[in-house]
Amino acid sequence: MNGLSDVRLTLHSQQLLAEHEARQVTSTPAGLGVWGLFCHRARSRRMLLNLDEQQLRDVGLTREMARQEGCKPFWRS
Repeated sequence: MNGLSDVRLTLHSQQLLAEHEARQVTSTPAGLGVWGLFCHRARSRRMLLNLDEQQLRDVGLTREMARQEGCKPFWRS
């Protein structure tokens, strides 16, 4: 990546973070029942805890942010 792309990604990640804090973002697949939703959350959070530093940077998260989300129980949104 060149420097301009890095700046754009940084600015975009800050915008996404601000939007996320402003409203509750849910990215669950449509059509899941309660148990399917719980399973999806548990799996997603386990995967989040296993991301390396580069992958976390790609999605705009810090290790601490990933840990906080990944340690939530599956029944909490």
